[in-house]
Amino acid sequence: MAIRNLSNLRAPKKANENKKRVGRGMGSGMGKTSTRGHKGQGSRSGSSLMRGFEGGQMPLHRRLPKRGFTNIFRVEYTVLGLDRVAELVAEHGAIEFTLEKIVELNLLRRKNGLIKVLKNGEISSPVTIHAHKFSKSAKEAIEKAGGKAIVIGEVAAA
Repeated sequence: MAIRNLSNLRAPKKANENKKRVGRGMGSGMGKTSTRGHKGQGSRSGSSLMRGFEGGQMPLHRRLPKRGFTNIFRVEYTVLGLDRVAELVAEHGAIEFTLEKIVELNLLRRKNGLIKVLKNGEISSPVTIHAHKFSKSAKEAIEKAGGKAIVIGEVAAA
């Protein structure tokens, strides 16, 4: 790689080219119609077409069929399986899975995301897991192994 100093610096390609100046006479190559062509809507002053306009033809976004439904109130959870929890317990020992610990282990992509624990696989060691939701079978498996399934955001009964 060449050593860079002030003597061998060069401007990037196209950096020193002049802006296209239209309507400056025949010698410019962009005189007379100023690159607008002859007649028609685009040649007129003040012409601006909406995005997707196809000259009056039915635009693509209206020709294609619209299907389905998007629920704007949908709540998405990041899934955490008990098999993954068992792997992490084997690696790090019996640990408590708090929200901070789950984020630290990169099991949750967004810090303010929601977690749901599912029973994918088995767990044998007692472990405490804090999550926003648990499947019924996952909760039973955690409690059967001697652990706790704590729901985040739920007020504990006194």
